[in-house]
Amino acid sequence: MNEPKHKAGPLRIGLVNNMPDGAYQVAERRFTELIGPAAGPRGVEMRLFALPGLVRAPAIAVRMAARYQSTDDIPVAGLDALVVTGAEGRMADLRDEAFWPAFARLSDWSAQSRTPTLWSCLAAHAAVLHFDGIARRRLPRKCSGVFMVDSVVPGPGRDARDASTACPTPHSRHNALDEADLAKHGYSVLTRSAECGVDSFAGAGGRFLFCQGHPEYDADALALEYRRDVVRYLRGEQAAPPALPEHYFSSEAEAELEALMAGALGRRDSKLIAAWPHQPALRHPQAPRELAVTLYGDWLKTAL
Repeated sequence: MNEPKHKAGPLRIGLVNNMPDGAYQVAERRFTELIGPAAGPRGVEMRLFALPGLVRAPAIAVRMAARYQSTDDIPVAGLDALVVTGAEGRMADLRDEAFWPAFARLSDWSAQSRTPTLWSCLAAHAAVLHFDGIARRRLPRKCSGVFMVDSVVPGPGRDARDASTACPTPHSRHNALDEADLAKHGYSVLTRSAECGVDSFAGAGGRFLFCQGHPEYDADALALEYRRDVVRYLRGEQAAPPALPEHYFSSEAEAELEALMAGALGRRDSKLIAAWPHQPALRHPQAPRELAVTLYGDWLKTAL
Protein backbone atom coordinates (compact mmCIF):
# COMPACT_ATOMS: atom_id res chain seq x y z
CA MET A 1 0.00 0.00 0.00
CA ASN A 2 1.24 3.50 -0.82
CA GLU A 3 1.04 6.14 1.88
CA PRO A 4 -0.93 9.22 0.71
CA LYS A 5 1.30 11.92 -0.68
CA HIS A 6 2.07 15.06 1.25
CA LYS A 7 -0.55 17.70 0.38
CA ALA A 8 0.49 20.56 2.68
CA GLY A 9 3.73 22.02 3.96
CA PRO A 10 7.13 21.30 2.36
CA LEU A 11 7.37 18.90 -0.54
CA ARG A 12 8.57 15.55 0.75
CA ILE A 13 11.30 14.44 -1.67
CA GLY A 14 13.20 11.19 -1.48
CA LEU A 15 16.87 11.10 -2.44
CA VAL A 16 18.14 7.67 -3.50
CA ASN A 17 21.84 8.31 -3.14
CA ASN A 18 23.94 5.92 -5.22
CA MET A 19 27.05 8.07 -5.46
CA PRO A 20 30.43 6.48 -4.57
CA ASP A 21 31.62 6.36 -0.97
CA GLY A 22 33.75 9.47 -1.32
CA ALA A 23 30.98 11.56 -2.87
CA TYR A 24 27.68 10.52 -1.31
CA GLN A 25 27.71 13.25 1.36
CA VAL A 26 28.53 15.92 -1.21
CA ALA A 27 25.68 14.63 -3.37
CA GLU A 28 23.25 15.14 -0.48
CA ARG A 29 24.24 18.79 -0.28
CA ARG A 30 24.32 19.40 -4.03
CA PHE A 31 20.82 18.12 -4.72
CA THR A 32 19.35 19.74 -1.62
CA GLU A 33 20.83 23.13 -2.52
CA LEU A 34 19.34 23.00 -6.03
CA ILE A 35 15.97 21.43 -5.29
CA GLY A 36 15.26 23.92 -2.49
CA PRO A 37 15.23 26.99 -4.78
CA ALA A 38 13.48 25.01 -7.52
CA ALA A 39 10.62 24.16 -5.16
CA GLY A 40 9.90 27.82 -4.45
CA PRO A 41 8.23 29.11 -1.29
CA ARG A 42 6.77 25.76 -0.29
CA GLY A 43 10.23 24.37 0.49
CA VAL A 44 11.33 20.75 0.71
CA GLU A 45 11.87 18.01 3.25
CA MET A 46 14.53 15.59 2.01
CA ARG A 47 14.30 11.91 2.93
CA LEU A 48 17.39 9.73 2.38
CA PHE A 49 17.32 6.23 0.88
CA ALA A 50 19.94 3.62 -0.04
CA LEU A 51 19.64 1.04 -2.81
CA PRO A 52 20.16 -2.58 -1.67
CA GLY A 53 22.92 -4.35 -3.58
CA LEU A 54 25.11 -1.28 -4.01
CA VAL A 55 28.57 -2.21 -2.71
CA ARG A 56 29.85 0.04 0.08
CA ALA A 57 32.93 -0.01 2.29
CA PRO A 58 31.92 -1.46 5.68
CA ALA A 59 32.49 1.81 7.54
CA ILE A 60 30.43 3.78 5.00
CA ALA A 61 27.64 1.21 5.11
CA VAL A 62 27.42 1.56 8.91
CA ARG A 63 27.43 5.36 8.69
CA MET A 64 24.71 5.42 6.05
CA ALA A 65 22.56 2.91 7.94
CA ALA A 66 22.16 5.46 10.73
CA ARG A 67 20.57 8.04 8.42
CA TYR A 68 19.32 6.19 5.34
CA GLN A 69 16.33 3.92 4.82
CA SER A 70 16.16 1.12 2.27
CA THR A 71 14.49 1.92 -1.03
CA ASP A 72 12.13 -0.94 -0.21
CA ASP A 73 10.57 1.48 2.32
CA ILE A 74 9.75 4.09 -0.32
CA PRO A 75 6.23 2.87 -1.18
CA VAL A 76 5.03 3.76 2.35
CA ALA A 77 7.06 6.97 2.74
CA GLY A 78 4.40 9.34 1.36
CA LEU A 79 6.79 11.03 -1.05
CA ASP A 80 5.78 13.84 -3.39
CA ALA A 81 8.79 13.30 -5.67
CA LEU A 82 11.93 11.23 -5.97
CA VAL A 83 15.55 11.84 -7.03
CA VAL A 84 17.71 8.88 -8.05
CA THR A 85 21.41 9.70 -8.41
CA GLY A 86 23.98 8.08 -10.63
CA ALA A 87 26.49 5.50 -9.48
CA GLU A 88 29.90 4.29 -10.58
CA GLY A 89 29.01 1.32 -12.75
CA ARG A 90 31.19 -1.78 -12.81
CA MET A 91 29.53 -3.91 -15.50
CA ALA A 92 29.21 -3.34 -19.25
CA ASP A 93 25.52 -4.32 -19.08
CA LEU A 94 23.69 -2.48 -16.32
CA ARG A 95 21.39 -5.46 -15.85
CA ASP A 96 24.40 -7.38 -14.50
CA GLU A 97 24.98 -4.90 -11.67
CA ALA A 98 24.33 -6.22 -8.16
CA PHE A 99 21.90 -3.36 -7.53
CA TRP A 100 19.79 -4.05 -10.65
CA PRO A 101 16.96 -6.05 -8.99
CA ALA A 102 16.39 -3.31 -6.37
CA PHE A 103 16.66 -0.61 -9.05
CA ALA A 104 14.09 -2.40 -11.22
CA ARG A 105 11.66 -2.65 -8.28
CA LEU A 106 12.11 1.05 -7.55
CA SER A 107 11.58 1.99 -11.21
CA ASP A 108 8.41 -0.07 -11.46
CA TRP A 109 7.01 1.52 -8.30
CA SER A 110 7.86 5.01 -9.58
CA ALA A 111 5.98 4.37 -12.83
CA GLN A 112 2.99 2.62 -11.25
CA SER A 113 2.57 5.26 -8.53
CA ARG A 114 3.05 8.11 -11.04
CA THR A 115 5.60 9.70 -8.70
CA PRO A 116 7.61 12.53 -10.30
CA THR A 117 11.17 11.23 -10.50
CA LEU A 118 14.48 12.79 -11.49
CA TRP A 119 16.91 10.21 -12.88
CA SER A 120 20.53 11.41 -12.86
CA CYS A 121 23.37 10.17 -15.10
CA LEU A 122 23.72 6.37 -14.78
CA ALA A 123 20.25 6.21 -13.23
CA ALA A 124 18.88 7.82 -16.41
CA HIS A 125 20.60 5.17 -18.52
CA ALA A 126 19.37 2.36 -16.28
CA ALA A 127 15.80 3.67 -16.20
CA VAL A 128 15.31 3.85 -19.98
CA LEU A 129 16.96 0.44 -20.32
CA HIS A 130 14.46 -1.01 -17.84
CA PHE A 131 11.40 0.81 -19.18
CA ASP A 132 12.02 0.56 -22.92
CA GLY A 133 15.09 -1.56 -23.55
CA ILE A 134 17.09 1.47 -24.74
CA ALA A 135 20.76 0.55 -24.41
CA ARG A 136 23.41 3.18 -23.93
CA ARG A 137 26.52 3.10 -26.11
CA ARG A 138 30.12 3.28 -24.98
CA LEU A 139 31.89 6.46 -26.10
CA PRO A 140 35.36 6.32 -27.71
CA ARG A 141 36.58 8.57 -24.90
CA LYS A 142 35.05 9.86 -21.71
CA CYS A 143 32.73 12.83 -22.11
CA SER A 144 34.09 15.14 -19.44
CA GLY A 145 33.95 18.91 -19.33
CA VAL A 146 31.68 21.92 -19.27
CA PHE A 147 29.60 22.19 -22.44
CA MET A 148 27.25 24.86 -23.69
CA VAL A 149 23.73 23.47 -23.51
CA ASP A 150 20.68 24.93 -25.28
CA SER A 151 17.01 24.46 -24.45
CA VAL A 152 15.12 22.58 -27.15
CA VAL A 153 11.57 22.80 -25.82
CA PRO A 154 10.15 24.63 -22.81
CA GLY A 155 9.10 22.65 -19.76
CA PRO A 156 5.59 22.35 -18.28
CA GLY A 157 3.91 25.68 -17.63
CA ARG A 158 6.26 27.72 -19.82
CA ASP A 159 6.09 28.82 -23.44
CA ALA A 160 8.91 29.11 -25.94
CA ARG A 161 9.73 32.67 -24.85
CA ASP A 162 10.68 31.33 -21.42
CA ALA A 163 13.12 28.73 -22.72
CA SER A 164 16.62 29.15 -21.33
CA THR A 165 19.45 30.36 -23.52
CA ALA A 166 22.77 28.52 -23.77
CA CYS A 167 24.18 27.64 -20.36
CA PRO A 168 27.45 25.88 -19.43
CA THR A 169 26.69 22.47 -17.91
CA PRO A 170 29.10 19.81 -16.57
CA HIS A 171 29.15 16.32 -18.07
CA SER A 172 31.12 13.31 -16.84
CA ARG A 173 30.28 9.96 -18.43
CA HIS A 174 31.68 7.11 -20.51
CA ASN A 175 28.37 6.32 -22.21
CA ALA A 176 25.60 8.07 -24.13
CA LEU A 177 22.02 7.55 -25.26
CA ASP A 178 21.08 7.93 -28.90
CA GLU A 179 18.56 10.73 -29.46
CA ALA A 180 16.81 8.77 -32.20
CA ASP A 181 16.22 5.86 -29.80
CA LEU A 182 14.75 8.24 -27.22
CA ALA A 183 12.45 9.87 -29.78
CA LYS A 184 11.26 6.48 -31.05
CA HIS A 185 10.06 5.64 -27.54
CA GLY A 186 8.30 8.94 -26.95
CA TYR A 187 10.86 10.83 -24.87
CA SER A 188 11.16 14.59 -25.37
CA VAL A 189 14.61 16.17 -25.45
CA LEU A 190 14.66 19.30 -23.29
CA THR A 191 18.28 20.40 -23.60
CA ARG A 192 21.17 19.35 -25.79
CA SER A 193 24.73 20.32 -26.61
CA ALA A 194 26.22 20.56 -30.10
CA GLU A 195 29.33 18.83 -28.74
CA CYS A 196 28.05 16.13 -26.41
CA GLY A 197 24.48 15.49 -27.57
CA VAL A 198 21.43 15.05 -25.35
CA ASP A 199 21.72 16.74 -21.99
CA SER A 200 18.24 16.29 -20.47
CA PHE A 201 14.98 14.75 -21.61
CA ALA A 202 11.52 14.06 -20.23
CA GLY A 203 9.06 11.19 -20.17
CA ALA A 204 5.81 10.07 -18.56
CA GLY A 205 4.09 13.36 -19.37
CA GLY A 206 6.84 15.41 -17.75
CA ARG A 207 6.80 13.49 -14.45
CA PHE A 208 10.14 11.89 -15.31
CA LEU A 209 13.19 14.13 -15.80
CA PHE A 210 16.35 12.43 -17.08
CA CYS A 211 19.75 14.16 -16.94
CA GLN A 212 22.83 12.81 -18.70
CA GLY A 213 24.74 15.84 -17.45
CA HIS A 214 25.38 17.03 -13.92
CA PRO A 215 23.74 20.43 -13.41
CA GLU A 216 24.02 19.79 -9.66
CA TYR A 217 27.85 19.74 -9.72
CA ASP A 218 29.91 22.30 -7.82
CA ALA A 219 32.44 24.25 -9.87
CA ASP A 220 35.33 22.07 -8.63
CA ALA A 221 33.60 18.69 -9.06
CA LEU A 222 35.24 17.82 -12.38
CA ALA A 223 38.65 18.83 -11.02
CA LEU A 224 38.21 16.38 -8.13
CA GLU A 225 37.11 13.63 -10.52
CA TYR A 226 40.10 14.32 -12.78
CA ARG A 227 42.48 14.09 -9.82
CA ARG A 228 40.83 10.82 -8.73
CA ASP A 229 41.36 9.37 -12.22
CA VAL A 230 44.98 10.55 -12.27
CA VAL A 231 45.55 8.67 -8.99
CA ARG A 232 43.97 5.55 -10.47
CA TYR A 233 46.21 5.80 -13.52
CA LEU A 234 49.37 6.33 -11.47
CA ARG A 235 48.48 3.33 -9.31
CA GLY A 236 47.97 1.16 -12.37
CA GLU A 237 44.23 0.80 -11.71
CA GLN A 238 43.30 2.09 -15.17
CA ALA A 239 45.20 1.56 -18.38
CA ALA A 240 45.09 4.98 -20.03
CA PRO A 241 45.73 8.42 -18.54
CA PRO A 242 42.59 10.52 -18.12
CA ALA A 243 41.96 13.28 -20.63
CA LEU A 244 41.58 16.80 -19.34
CA PRO A 245 37.94 17.89 -18.95
CA GLU A 246 37.04 20.07 -21.94
CA HIS A 247 36.38 23.82 -21.65
CA TYR A 248 37.05 23.58 -17.93
CA PHE A 249 40.55 24.47 -16.74
CA SER A 250 42.17 27.78 -17.63
CA SER A 251 44.70 27.65 -20.48
CA GLU A 252 47.55 28.07 -17.97
CA ALA A 253 46.25 25.23 -15.79
CA GLU A 254 45.80 22.98 -18.84
CA ALA A 255 49.41 23.54 -19.86
CA GLU A 256 50.66 22.73 -16.35
CA LEU A 257 48.53 19.56 -16.06
CA GLU A 258 49.52 18.33 -19.52
CA ALA A 259 53.20 18.80 -18.66
CA LEU A 260 52.77 16.86 -15.42
CA MET A 261 51.05 14.00 -17.22
CA ALA A 262 53.72 13.92 -19.93
CA GLY A 263 56.31 13.47 -17.22
CA ALA A 264 54.31 10.69 -15.58
CA LEU A 265 53.77 8.60 -18.73
CA GLY A 266 57.19 7.00 -18.52
CA ARG A 267 57.12 6.19 -14.80
CA ARG A 268 53.75 5.52 -13.26
CA ASP A 269 54.13 6.05 -9.53
CA SER A 270 51.35 7.09 -7.12
CA LYS A 271 53.82 9.37 -5.32
CA LEU A 272 53.80 11.66 -8.35
CA ILE A 273 50.30 12.86 -7.44
CA ALA A 274 51.92 15.17 -4.88
CA ALA A 275 53.02 17.39 -7.79
CA TRP A 276 49.46 17.85 -9.07
CA PRO A 277 47.85 21.14 -7.97
CA HIS A 278 44.84 20.70 -5.70
CA GLN A 279 42.92 23.67 -7.09
CA PRO A 280 43.85 24.39 -10.73
CA ALA A 281 42.36 27.60 -12.11
CA LEU A 282 38.99 27.11 -13.82
CA ARG A 283 37.36 28.81 -16.79
CA HIS A 284 34.04 28.79 -14.90
CA PRO A 285 34.92 29.60 -11.25
CA GLN A 286 31.21 29.75 -10.35
CA ALA A 287 29.02 26.69 -10.87
CA PRO A 288 26.18 27.52 -13.32
CA ARG A 289 22.84 27.07 -11.54
CA GLU A 290 20.23 28.82 -13.68
CA LEU A 291 19.48 25.96 -16.04
CA ALA A 292 19.37 23.39 -13.22
CA VAL A 293 16.94 25.42 -11.14
CA THR A 294 14.73 25.93 -14.21
CA LEU A 295 14.74 22.22 -15.14
CA TYR A 296 14.12 21.08 -11.58
CA GLY A 297 11.44 23.72 -11.07
CA ASP A 298 9.53 22.63 -14.19
CA TRP A 299 9.77 19.02 -13.09
CA LEU A 300 8.57 19.76 -9.54
CA LYS A 301 5.43 21.43 -10.93
CA THR A 302 4.24 17.90 -11.75
CA ALA A 303 4.37 17.11 -8.00
CA LEU A 304 2.10 20.01 -6.96
